[in-house]
Amino acid sequence: MPKIPGWYKEQRKIYPKVFEAYEVLGEACQKAGPLDARTRALVKLALAVGAGLEGGVHSHARRSLEAGATADDCRHVVLLGTTTLGFPAMMAALSWVEDVLKEERRPG
Repeated sequence: MPKIPGWYKEQRKIYPKVFEAYEVLGEACQKAGPLDARTRALVKLALAVGAGLEGGVHSHARRSLEAGATADDCRHVVLLGTTTLGFPAMMAALSWVEDVLKEERRPG
């Protein structure tokens, strides 16, 4: 079961129709193509890394692990961004992935 941030839950109570529509859209996007769940999760992790979204990296690192990716898979996704995003951005994202790996206690 994914960890849902308290802030998300609070806002979902305030704007239930908006969040329901968002969740339906997300599900439709998941089913729209041929990628398997693990690959989709790693792609979403890469997108969050590229956008510099700390919360998104945390969320998608967790989802990647839940979908069968390893800690090393998640780290590799981040490392691949080095030449595109720059070293400082990669290091920040790597620290966010490590936050999740520490809470999940997954070394490699």
